[in-house]
This record gives sequence, structure tokens and C-alpha cells, in this order.
Amino acid sequence: MSNLSKIAQQAFSQTQEAFMPIGNKKNSLVIGIPKEIVFQEKRVALTPLSVALLIENGHKVILESKAGEASNFLDHHYSEQGAQIVSDRESVFKADIIIKIASPTLEEVALMKNKQILFSSQQPSLLQQQVLNALMKKQVTALSYEYLQDEGGHLTVVRAMSEIVGATSTLIAAEYLSNVFGGKGLMLGGVTGVPPTEMVIIGAGTVGEFAARTAIALGAQVKVFDSSVYRLRRLQNNVGSRVFTSVMQPIILNKAVVASDVVIGALRAKNGRSSCVISEDTVSKMKPNSVLIDVSIDQGGCFETSEITTHDHPIFRKYDVIHYCVPNIASRVARTATYALTNIFTPILLHIAECGGLSNLIWSHQGVRNAVYLYQGSLTNKDMADKFKLPFKNLDLMIVANQ
Repeated sequence: MSNLSKIAQQAFSQTQEAFMPIGNKKNSLVIGIPKEIVFQEKRVALTPLSVALLIENGHKVILESKAGEASNFLDHHYSEQGAQIVSDRESVFKADIIIKIASPTLEEVALMKNKQILFSSQQPSLLQQQVLNALMKKQVTALSYEYLQDEGGHLTVVRAMSEIVGATSTLIAAEYLSNVFGGKGLMLGGVTGVPPTEMVIIGAGTVGEFAARTAIALGAQVKVFDSSVYRLRRLQNNVGSRVFTSVMQPIILNKAVVASDVVIGALRAKNGRSSCVISEDTVSKMKPNSVLIDVSIDQGGCFETSEITTHDHPIFRKYDVIHYCVPNIASRVARTATYALTNIFTPILLHIAECGGLSNLIWSHQGVRNAVYLYQGSLTNKDMADKFKLPFKNLDLMIVANQ
């Protein structure tokens, strides 16, 4: 027993493990999260737990007060995880990296410092030249979420938001079919002995696929139209159940739309305006109190009768058809959207430090390189260069030259 006691005493006297900070302080980042000022943008780029992970890795996060409030993340949720909460926007824009959701405004660009890094949404079709010129003048390196790709070459942010928008658009349709919102008084899907609701989805991309998944799960009868047989086949395989699919032949499409209870327009243009495939004449022949949801409204819309609406006043009636044409549907479920976004952004921010800077990450990660539209003030996105007739520089060559 005495020998066992000595062994136990030796074990207690050994040096105990201690928690050490993770990460290299030399490559620590200062990350600024401003509050969104764009109308009805309710998402925030990082959740409190993502902020905690960044701080554990030796980084600093500065958050403008109430930046996460619309997503139900309060200031104390962030401060408890180590974020610095500030009430003045100027302090946030002193950070090395600014990460936000909406495109930067002229007011925000004026607050930025030279050679800053900006993560934000930026569709070429919505970009204003004065904002672009201001960013170029400050030699900003800017990345657009619309071009960000994952390891498989998929547009990771676009896909994540499309999944949310697709599922949500079907749930919105279910709301406006009910009597509460002045609809037909139908339950999306029906019950035993009652014919199911008929839904037409135009577009077999990610939005169309997740709209179809949700509608089928609720029991609706779904018809999907697209110009690509490949996308229709992919949707059929991914959904896992037989669903009516057809290429967009005008006679068949218009007949299906007129007979339907719900139509969801989910066409996405690679550049510029989406195709307008349903005429005003077809809409005028639809059944009274039918629901029309134009997910493509941010690219001009795919229905001739579409007009932009807001979350405060989301619908209007034309030919007694309920039109829902809100551009930013993902902000309707801002907390879910924030969780989806932070899962994408946090690893990228951690990799910037691990690689020793954004330039090294751009060089080693094709998906991040694809998202860069400004590199130290030089325009590297051909779509934007063509739109504004500005000189375009090849990013690959620029990075090689700077090595």
C-alpha cells in the first residue's frame, strides 16, 4: 500500500496541463461587423459563437451596436463571447477586414480606410459606378458573395440562400392560399378525399428544387418547367420522387399556369436580367385568388405583371391574382440565413490568418479567388469591367507578379 501511495503522490505532483491561446498572434486579424443600413436587410455576417471561435484563435472582432438585433442576436450575446461593442460606425470601419451582408453604400465606402479588405454581397447588375470608383480610389480588395465557390466549384453562398428561399417561398404560398390573407381558403397539399393543390415552378435550379421538395412534402401536385433537360433530370433525381417536368414550351407552360393555384418563378440569369416568360395576358386568365411568387424579382422578374414589393407590404393584386414580389426573401428568416452564412464565412476568415494573409489564401484557394472583384483597387471581374467599360486585369497574373 505504501508503494501505491508514493505513486499517487508523484502523479499529483506532476505538471498539470494548461490552456494556451490558439493561433499565431503575428497573423491575428481585426474584423469589423457594421450594422446594415440597407432597407429591410436583417441578416448579420457572423453569429456570437462564430465570433467566439475567431477570438479563441487570437483575432479581434469589433461589432457595431445592434448589428445582430434583427436576427435576434443581441449585443450582450456578442460581448459575452469577447467581441468589442461600439456605438460609432467609424470605429468599426477602422478594422482590417469589414464583413457585411449588403453591398456597400457610398456612405460606408467614405468611412473605409485605404487598402482595406471588404466581404459583402455585390451583384454586377446592381453595382453603382460611383461606389465602384470610390472603392478603387481607396485601393480596396473586395470579394463578392455571388461569386464565392466551395471545393466542388459550386456557388456556396448563392446555393445556401437559394435553399432557404426555395423552401420559404412554398411556405409563403401556403400562407396566402389561406382565408387569413384573403386567399382561396385552400390548404397546400389537401387531405384524404380532397384533390391536392396544383403548383407550377418555373426554374429547376436550387430554388426550384427546394420549393418542389417542400411542396411535395406537404402533398401538393407539382409541375416544374425549365429550358434545360439536364437541370430537370437533376431535380428529378435529387427530389427522389416522380414529379411532372417539362421544357418551357409556351403552350404547355401557359396552360399549366392558368390551371394552377400557385406559381413560383425561380429563374436565375447568370448576368443581367432574368427572362420574362409569363405574359400579362396569361396572368389575367389565372383563377381568382391564385398566388404568384416572383423569386426572380431582384433580376427584373419572370412575370410581366411583377412589381417590387417589401416585407412591410409584400403583396398586391392584379387581375385578382395575389402577387408576392419581395426581392430579399431570405431576410424573412434572418436568423436561419445568418446561421447558413456564418458557416461559410468563419472558415474563410480563419484560413486568411493561417495562410499569412488574404493574398496567400487567394493564391491557394480557387473558390475565394473567383470571388475577388477588386484587388488592391484594380478591377478583376470581367462582368463588371464590361458593364462599365473599364480596364480589366487578370487576377492570376497580378498575384504571380506580387509573389
